[in-house]
Amino acid sequence: MPDPVIPALSRESLPDDIKVMFDTGMARSGDATIIAVMAHQPDLLRWYFDDFYQGLFYNNNGISRVDVRTKELLRIKLSKQHGCQFCNLSNTVDALAAGITQEQIDAIFELQSPVWNDKDRAVIALAEEMMLQNMAGHFSPELYARLGQYYDDGEIIEIGFVAAILTGVAKWIFTFDMVNREEICPIKKPALVA
Repeated sequence: MPDPVIPALSRESLPDDIKVMFDTGMARSGDATIIAVMAHQPDLLRWYFDDFYQGLFYNNNGISRVDVRTKELLRIKLSKQHGCQFCNLSNTVDALAAGITQEQIDAIFELQSPVWNDKDRAVIALAEEMMLQNMAGHFSPELYARLGQYYDDGEIIEIGFVAAILTGVAKWIFTFDMVNREEICPIKKPALVA
């Protein structure tokens, strides 16, 4: 279970719009600690869900140039690699809704699987460069050329920026102990001192 130092606020104390976020988190993952802790700074929480997700990620403000399926593929690869249980449960729902199949989700660590096309493989390869576990991540000319077959330079920048936000948030939520970690999570909880 998450055990944040900053206490989670009770659902009853949350503003109505944040109660909706809390309830969605509970319905999708069985835990909404991240929402209840982030609610200490409700404007930041709203920015993350309204401006980043609804605006940039799902393009409800018209600034995104990258299709949602690409971003969902990037996100499910990062969350599966990072091992955030809350993220994985929620992101699986959204990945399926965006047209990624359960077979593809199950093969997310198998880049050469026949379930992937070359466009998907290029996006997954970028996620592997951006993930927490890859401190030597590098955007090589070869990866640029692979992505460039499907995306223009602005779209490649957008995909990388989305990956950066998601990876940075993953580091933050693990460090602040706001989510359950899966075995693959590279950020381990410190051992209890007796």
